[in-house]
Amino acid sequence: MEIKVTVNGAEKAASVPPETTLLSVLREQWGMTGSKSGCEVGDCGACTVLLDGKPVNACLVLAGQANGRDVLSIEGLGTPNNLDPLQKIFETHASLQCGFCGPGVIMSAKALLNKNPDPTRHDVRDALAGNLCRCTGYVKMIDAVMELAANNKSEAA
Repeated sequence: MEIKVTVNGAEKAASVPPETTLLSVLREQWGMTGSKSGCEVGDCGACTVLLDGKPVNACLVLAGQANGRDVLSIEGLGTPNNLDPLQKIFETHASLQCGFCGPGVIMSAKALLNKNPDPTRHDVRDALAGNLCRCTGYVKMIDAVMELAANNKSEAA
């Protein structure tokens, strides 16, 4: 099957078997390895990307389901020399250690802040609930998201 997907603002095309996942296409055909292949059953969140602005586990989305749609992956947020504010605040808070869960956590947080720029701690916990981290726990991640939301709120005022 032929698919065309807008990924990080650029149109991409691929020819894939119907059972191919979005995660496989991102990593293997388009070289976007930021989204990680963890559990491959939707439990760990390491493969989280935004599909039309909503967080999804790319390991559970068939590539054909993404045809004609917009995907934002971690590669679309920033570059090493120009980090997205969310990436920067995670760095400032030392919110990640090994980095395996990081892309999925950051994409889940991005979706939350896009939808709700003034979340409560409970909102952040809920948004990150589908992402498993075995290194740091979640306190620093939640603190980072809350600080960015507060910074954004004070800048808007």
